[in-house]
Amino acid sequence: MATVELRFSALPEHVRTARLVAAAVARRAGVDEAVLDEVRLAVGEACSRAVGLHQLSGVTAPVKVALIEEEKQFSIEVGDEAPHQVPGGSAAGDGTEAEAEEDEMGLAVISGLVDDVEVTTGEHGGLIRMTWPTTPPPAAALA
Repeated sequence: MATVELRFSALPEHVRTARLVAAAVARRAGVDEAVLDEVRLAVGEACSRAVGLHQLSGVTAPVKVALIEEEKQFSIEVGDEAPHQVPGGSAAGDGTEAEAEEDEMGLAVISGLVDDVEVTTGEHGGLIRMTWPTTPPPAAALA
C-alpha cells in the first residue's frame, strides 16, 4: 500500500494543485481514464470545502490530502481541522444557515461524482474519504 500526503495552506489557489496531483496519482494507481475527470472534480470540491471551512473558522492549520493506493482500489482523504456541527449540540463555529446549505451542496456534488464516499465530522474537524476501483496494469507493463 502506497500513500502520498499533501498539505497546503487553506487558500483557494492551492486547490488546483491538489486536483492535478490527485489526478496524476490516480492515473498511476490504475484508476480508469474515463473516471479521472470525476476524480479531479471531486477532489476540487472536497478541497474547496475544506479551504472554505478553514477560512470561515479562522483555522490556520493546513488542509490535508492523503492519496492511498491499495489492492484493487484507490482512495483520497481530504481532512480539515475546522469545527463542525456536533449531533445534539450547537454549531461548533458561528456558521450561518446559508453556509450550512453551501456545505450540504458541496457534499451533494461529491456524492454525485463518487460512488463510494464516507464523510465524518466532529468538533475538531472532518474527513471526506472517496474511493474508486483500480485495474491492474497489463502483464507486459510489469515485465
